Amino acid sequence: MLADELRGLFLFESLTDEQIDRLVAIGEVVAFEQGTVLFREGDPAGHFWVLLEGHVELLRRTGHDVAHYNDMDRPGVWAGGFAAWDPGASYLSTGVGTIPGRALRVPSAAFQQWAQDWFPFSVHLIRGFFQTVRAMDAFSRQREKLVALGTIAAGLAHEINNPASAIARAVDALQESADALVAAPVDLTDAGITREQLHALDALRRDVDASSALVDPLALADREEALGAWLDEHDVSDAWQLAATLASVGVEPDWCERVAAVLDDETLEAGLEWLAGALSSAGLLGEIREASRRISDLVGAMRSYSQVDRASLQLVDVTEGIESTLVILAHKLRAGITVERDFVPDAPLVEGNPSELNQVWMNIIDNAINVMPDGGTLRISTRVDDGSFVVEVGDTGPGMPVEVQARAFDAFFTTKDVGKGTGLGLDISRRVVERHHGEIEIESEPGNTVLRVRLPLRSS
Repeated sequence: MLADELRGLFLFESLTDEQIDRLVAIGEVVAFEQGTVLFREGDPAGHFWVLLEGHVELLRRTGHDVAHYNDMDRPGVWAGGFAAWDPGASYLSTGVGTIPGRALRVPSAAFQQWAQDWFPFSVHLIRGFFQTVRAMDAFSRQREKLVALGTIAAGLAHEINNPASAIARAVDALQESADALVAAPVDLTDAGITREQLHALDALRRDVDASSALVDPLALADREEALGAWLDEHDVSDAWQLAATLASVGVEPDWCERVAAVLDDETLEAGLEWLAGALSSAGLLGEIREASRRISDLVGAMRSYSQVDRASLQLVDVTEGIESTLVILAHKLRAGITVERDFVPDAPLVEGNPSELNQVWMNIIDNAINVMPDGGTLRISTRVDDGSFVVEVGDTGPGMPVEVQARAFDAFFTTKDVGKGTGLGLDISRRVVERHHGEIEIESEPGNTVLRVRLPLRSS
């Protein structure tokens, strides 16, 4: 009889006859053959399984591979049943029969009630253990998200501050320029500039190519010096201040000669000041336009990174996610780090959760940047290989010792100083990649560390 068989198992040796009979009443015996799947990893752990005879191999998925994890190799070994303590629990492995046999299968809900009736204190301990583990896992994930959010917020604030400050400076300068332009008609009239001369000056103003102002500081200084000398020769007051304004908008001495050909000695200074004010205003408006575009691009990159308005599971443009991450981390890349991109053209889309995948790119790229504090090269490449989309992030840092590589994906493991690392980044990345049925690995030697992520183009 089943009751007698259960009494002989080490798992139930301390139970009373009444407890055994109750367990028999709520359970059923399931026969299995070689290759029979009793339960599957990731499915709700709706049953408690006890091996009666035979052999069951436990398998776990790692990326695309399914590897041997453990064995149910003697009567009394159990698995599953976690839903008795946590309704959201799932099987941690897949059980496959390797030698025909039998197993006792008890629904988790009935098993929970049976255990509660006979061992209430033990049930409280087990439920508390499950809740503690769940809370710790949720806390660690939340902490990693907060750390990532802090990094993103700091980087975004730094990136936005530069164009915002440029806009503020340009607005102040534009106010001065606008005041001067308002007074210009009176100054031009007092100087005796005719209508025909004004039309000629306006044509010369439109001839100035603002793009020629985009030169290096040394070339700009040379231009300013040449203009100052020209203005001095023509007895223009405040020559060097006017020269700085004209040089900044791309004016050359040859252009000043054309202005002098239109005006006489009495009207030259007034005409040049009006032209400098008009050209300076246009240049300042261009700076404001460019800075505003930069802020808009940053907001767009942040929106793309966060994926706030998109479904959780969709076809993802991985290249777009990587580029958005690089924009957010741009403030860290200015410390002598060169970025080399080698993206596959017309990259296929990957099925997955875009915000989770972006967190992977953030963690990996941020780690690569952090190991190159004195500068180096960040290499990011993508390719398609055997039905998978492969992303490689390499750095020229000192590399990882073998013992560090072995623990790199462990939770809370970090090589950073106290207070500088959470030890969660790569662990979170590994779990996200595995949830996408992918795999992540490290290859490292001094001066060349590569972290490779392989994602299936379609999730299984």
